[in-house]
Amino acid sequence: MNTLNQLQLDQLNDEEKNIIEQVLKGFESKRQGRTTSYVSAMYAMAHEFDGDTLKITMPVTPIVHNSLGIMHGGITATAIDTAMGTLANKVAPPAMAAVTSQLNLHYTAPILEGDIYAYAKVIHHGTRSMVIEGWVETAEGKRAAHATGSFALIDRKK
Repeated sequence: MNTLNQLQLDQLNDEEKNIIEQVLKGFESKRQGRTTSYVSAMYAMAHEFDGDTLKITMPVTPIVHNSLGIMHGGITATAIDTAMGTLANKVAPPAMAAVTSQLNLHYTAPILEGDIYAYAKVIHHGTRSMVIEGWVETAEGKRAAHATGSFALIDRKK
């Protein structure tokens, strides 16, 4: 907390102020129950589910940039894993929770700006595991990443 107290907000540039604003809005979103995790809140992820495919929309802002000024590959992986994991938990039996046990990801194009869309669709649904396909598209509709993931079904905490 001392470091936070020493931070002089008036010394921040506009980009840094926007990043802090995004983080604070994420905390508020989590507190109000609009998101279930800090990851989704921090990166302003919103999801839609049509009963078959889950879609996450996420803005590409400086908080997700790597040193080249493009979206960091680890954040792309987080978006796609979040989409697949959210879907797995939506379709899991009520007494079960789904956790990622394997993620295989291929990056196919850089993500520069705008929103991204992370999609997920079930390939196989067993009694103790699932296999889910996921992909990320840019706002222009270009596929930037493709993944498959295995999800273990475990007993939900009581």
